[in-house]
Amino acid sequence: MTLLSLPAVVAASGGIDETINDAIAPVATFISGIIFYSVTFGEPDTASYVEIPVIVVWLIVAATFFTVYLGFQNVRGFKHAIDLVRGKYSDPQDAGEVSHFQALTTAVSGTVGLGNIAGVAVAVSLGGPGATFWMILAGLLGMSTKMAECTLGVKYRRERPDGSVSGGPMYYLRDGMAEIGHKKLGKVLAIFFAICCIGGSLGGGNMFQANQATAQIVNITGGEDGPLAPWRFVIGLVFAIAVGAVIIGGVKSIAKTTEKIVPFMAVLYVAGCLAVIFTNFTAVPDAIGQIFVGAFNPEGVAGGIVGVIIQGFRRAAFSNEAGVGSSAIAHSAVKTKEPATEGFVSLLEPFIDTVVICTMTSLAIVITGTWADTDSAPGVETTSAAFETVAPWFPVLLGVAVVLFAFSTMISWSYYGMKATGYLFNDSAKAEFVFKIVFCVFTVFGASLTLGPVIDFSDSMIFAMSLANITGLYFLARVIKKEIFQYRAKVKSGEFAVVEK
Repeated sequence: MTLLSLPAVVAASGGIDETINDAIAPVATFISGIIFYSVTFGEPDTASYVEIPVIVVWLIVAATFFTVYLGFQNVRGFKHAIDLVRGKYSDPQDAGEVSHFQALTTAVSGTVGLGNIAGVAVAVSLGGPGATFWMILAGLLGMSTKMAECTLGVKYRRERPDGSVSGGPMYYLRDGMAEIGHKKLGKVLAIFFAICCIGGSLGGGNMFQANQATAQIVNITGGEDGPLAPWRFVIGLVFAIAVGAVIIGGVKSIAKTTEKIVPFMAVLYVAGCLAVIFTNFTAVPDAIGQIFVGAFNPEGVAGGIVGVIIQGFRRAAFSNEAGVGSSAIAHSAVKTKEPATEGFVSLLEPFIDTVVICTMTSLAIVITGTWADTDSAPGVETTSAAFETVAPWFPVLLGVAVVLFAFSTMISWSYYGMKATGYLFNDSAKAEFVFKIVFCVFTVFGASLTLGPVIDFSDSMIFAMSLANITGLYFLARVIKKEIFQYRAKVKSGEFAVVEK
């Protein structure tokens, strides 16, 4: 097949779209209906009507529980977390594959994605500026859940003879639950988690990212009438080659890439948002007022204050994935002999993802007023319109951020899916390699096809992971607390020498 014939192939892909969508749609609708089941209050089409997704409540209750149970380590341990990332207590001789900083950037790259741009716009458009306040609060609470799962990820990880590491919820659900007398339940939860992780990796962590990044590339180069519109397949192929070049080398290669990409893309995007804010500086006081007033006294928002809280909590929970368990897989590869060290490091992840990046998006669209635009559906266009207030070309900067966010998410989720595959096949390196190839093929599919129900199904898989993960966290809560408090006592006693840089 020549490149000249590719547009014709892509043009014919509508039939493939339809075939796949028709096959997956019934399953996707059924699974999605269970995972995203909502309890409703009030009469539909009235101001009192509100939908409360049970999965959001599940995630936020866990975050609140671990915040209190662990003694507010999300606040008290913040400085120590930064010290660990700086390498202040690091010993290069410890078992593991990556540094604290590399583990953090790998995990952050998996959570910081298009949801930080488009998802926040949807939350604010539906819940008003007040949703920002509750989003920040939920992000702060999520730091505790992240700490709990990543502490266990390191504690129950498995080290191979070649020095590579496998860890994450699959292992602490199986081995941790067995330790406390729930061996059978632990095995079931671990297998369920691994299967859902593979589904989420190929869909939401890969195909959706490739699809949206390709769409943004097409949009900023002239849209459907532009030169790249017929070449989605080729764009997907470029993404697949780039992803493959990184992930074939394993977690060390991924970590080396993310430690460069993540700081750059975060600074680039935050700088863009700050440019929007300073360009519209006179509107800042009013915007801050809208956020605080709207948080407690919203007007025109369905469900009133409950509706605003749900929108803010939903975005935070869906963005930082605290409780989903995915990040624990990346953090498990860290070089350390103390599991709690990575628990502290990981609490920075929701802070970066939600408290910083999501808040920047929210401020940009609230200050410019683009969130209230009813002429277009809320999403990346809302954020793009906010960027356009700086200069007509400024949305191109957003396009670059979208591509970087999508690429970094793909390479991190490839690792999550690979480790889940390895777990199901007895830590087989061959099975993990096959998964990498399959992942790259799915990248091309994601860029070329629409696959709506496939994405719905994969999103359901990602949040189904939290059902197994959080159940295990509750059972292992005492183990988590013991690890963290014993480690804090050792630090306080001066048992760990500070490494001078």
